[in-house]
Amino acid sequence: MNKIISAVLILFSASFVFAQGEVQQKPLTQSEYVKMLYVLEKNPGEKDELVEAVRKRGIGFQLTDGLRSLTTSKSRSDADLRRTLEEAARRKENPEHAKLPSEKESSAILAKSREATLAAVEEMPDFVVKQQIARSAAYAGTNNFRSLDRLVVAVSYRASGREEYKVLSRNGILENNPNPKQSYEEVGGTSSTGEFVTVLAKIFKPESGTKFELTDTDTIRTRRALVFDYAIERDKAKQIITASGAFDETAITGMKGRIWIDRENFRVLRVESGATEIPEAFPIRAANRTVDYDWVTIGGEKFLLPTLSDVRLTSRESRQMFETRNVIRFKDYQKYGSEVKILDDDEEVQEEKPKQ
Repeated sequence: MNKIISAVLILFSASFVFAQGEVQQKPLTQSEYVKMLYVLEKNPGEKDELVEAVRKRGIGFQLTDGLRSLTTSKSRSDADLRRTLEEAARRKENPEHAKLPSEKESSAILAKSREATLAAVEEMPDFVVKQQIARSAAYAGTNNFRSLDRLVVAVSYRASGREEYKVLSRNGILENNPNPKQSYEEVGGTSSTGEFVTVLAKIFKPESGTKFELTDTDTIRTRRALVFDYAIERDKAKQIITASGAFDETAITGMKGRIWIDRENFRVLRVESGATEIPEAFPIRAANRTVDYDWVTIGGEKFLLPTLSDVRLTSRESRQMFETRNVIRFKDYQKYGSEVKILDDDEEVQEEKPKQ
């Protein structure tokens, strides 16, 4: 458990085969949903089945605060299930509002999002930002994470794509090394890079050959969004994961995940990404990342940049599977060259807020 492996992170999505017949088309009843919640509590591996059932069938009951609380408790606060349940409730109240667009319309939205995203990548300014990172670990599949440490990291980003990292503090103790580090992986443990534009650029560049499929609607921070599944094959994704130990091991993987696109301005609000085609002998068995984007102001101009990232890595050690988690908050975006300072609230332990 003490051995923590570092990586550049991502996401896999499980598939679920529904039972055939008319019952598939009927909305879930409250008793059905609650029964599935109790099954989920005993077997967390059933989460994808429950999420897909809610997404495909919808719900035929009123979503109350009591059911929300039960969902949080039985699912161990699973954000994916909560989001899907809330969208199902909105769809029940207003089916037309959450209706999926036609294939032609969704293709047009995807094309506009690609154009807007790649243009934004080219116009990205040089900047500095502070990362507040809470690192934890658990036995894989339990979601029972225990705290490992807290880092405050200054990141300098250049429009050329270069990123420089400097660890400012660890567990409230200031670092005195004046030289920027290439990555905070030098302090050990799980680390990640590429949240700013790398993931988005990889998904939308034509040479990636990304395959998209419209799967759902959602609402994020009051913004109506379309949800697309995507996949990029290994020879085009060329995603790099490094396992650090006595000897560093590197694997090249594919990518797949899910992307949320604002239906009005065609900008990306959230990305889930995960490694695929991981070599069987590689010690890292899953690498997952969720990044939330929002508008920030740098030098008087608005840019869509990461505000929160949730990075999870599952590794195999002997016969045991362990999972590490980094929750990264991006604070105080400023012009490049600005000094990043430690503030009192940087050292406060922040509870994770449910994603909306």
